[in-house]
Amino acid sequence: MRRLGLTAVLALLLTAFGLAPAASAAGRTATAAAADLTFATNAATTTPGGTVSLSMTLTNNKSYDIWFVHQTIDPTWLTTQRPDLKYAFTGCVLTGPAGSTPCSGTGPANLGANYGATIPPGQSRTVTLTLQIAPDSGCNGNIGFYSYFYAEFSDTSSVSGGPVHTPETRVLCA
Repeated sequence: MRRLGLTAVLALLLTAFGLAPAASAAGRTATAAAADLTFATNAATTTPGGTVSLSMTLTNNKSYDIWFVHQTIDPTWLTTQRPDLKYAFTGCVLTGPAGSTPCSGTGPANLGANYGATIPPGQSRTVTLTLQIAPDSGCNGNIGFYSYFYAEFSDTSSVSGGPVHTPETRVLCA
């Protein structure tokens, strides 16, 4: 009986401080699956002066329209540890059912506006950024990014996701 009491007190303390395990992993998975963000690159390697296309696809898996998207993209910690790797996002294109159009911006702060929300249920939008490697960039390092996103749906629900990591691009010297 004494052990049961000690276990109950310990469980109460863990719950009070937010350290207890979540009750249902299925609930978190279903919520996160309402919108998926995936990344792809057109090349695993490049050289100084080269370019790589980084595509981000947002898919609406819910039965309501996505009305609003906010997304950030930042270099991974390992990328920031190589100050000799020099790069910039220089172009952006949105691809949707109506074809391709230029994006509203390429900065890391809010890429969400580029998805052209509203995104109907079951549809996707792809934003492709052009990653330009500087001609004087260092070599033999990987450039990678991670992203967080937030989406609001027409039923007033929302979903957050991330970090979602991009494939890495290795900068090689010829």
